[in-house]
Amino acid sequence: MTKWKYKLMPLFFIGPAVLLLMVFSFAPIFLSLGISFTDLTLIGLADWSKVNFVGFENFVKLFQDEVFLESIFNTFFYVIIGVPLAVSSSLVIALLLSMVGKWLSSTFRLIYYMPSVTNIVAIAVVWGFLYNQQYGLFNYILSLVNIQSVPWLEDPLVAKFSLIILAVWKSNGVSMLIFLAALQSIPRDYYEAADIDGANRWQKFFKITLPSMSFATFFVTVTTVIGWLQFFEEPFVMTDGGPLNGTNSMALYIYQRGFEYNDFGYAAAASFVLFIIVIIATIIQFRFRKKDQTL
Repeated sequence: MTKWKYKLMPLFFIGPAVLLLMVFSFAPIFLSLGISFTDLTLIGLADWSKVNFVGFENFVKLFQDEVFLESIFNTFFYVIIGVPLAVSSSLVIALLLSMVGKWLSSTFRLIYYMPSVTNIVAIAVVWGFLYNQQYGLFNYILSLVNIQSVPWLEDPLVAKFSLIILAVWKSNGVSMLIFLAALQSIPRDYYEAADIDGANRWQKFFKITLPSMSFATFFVTVTTVIGWLQFFEEPFVMTDGGPLNGTNSMALYIYQRGFEYNDFGYAAAASFVLFIIVIIATIIQFRFRKKDQTL
């Protein structure tokens, strides 16, 4: 009996976590997949007899929908531009904080982390003023050097870059802390040995610092890619997908179809497409990580 208790004890501890994972993660995935094959609407939620099975019709319509295709393009644009900026800027901030004194490092650590926990609506109010084409601070600064005002949120292409800048600024805090923890875990003996061998600062950075932070970099990159593929808050509060759907992301499109147009079946199909893209992107990164480890 004691032997069985010993074997079941780990299940007792991980059981609640696994149950929560099943209920709030895996179950919604399968439920969403089932809904994607129907024409479920708000009326259908009240009366299931009005819900019809439509097969792959929602998926066919999706890839004929120009707005959805544009949202895919916008999402990949955000990922391609935003992820390198977010990861590299967080790494640079962490490196700079590791070079200064403890008090100064703690102060700026708090400053850089604050945007990550600040309410997105409050952030939208501040950045909405900064980006205002007529009265915004950015255009006022440009006017001091005789540069015409920039349509930060009025031009589709410029608006995408504006949202990327905002999102990078907001997300730097968490990634910076991860990089900083990785930097502090590198043994000082490595750098002392490099100093004895006459290595300069760049050689120590590329031969010691970066390789020692490989797992942290991998973790930050994976989570950042997943986060940017689900890019939602910034276009939702700043532009609502405009102008001309120029900033509409896949996540925002799913929200619009599901909660603004009450087309839950269609939105579920779009969400499953996004889910597949996230899974593929994650698998690709793990494959690259595995290849790097085998080299």
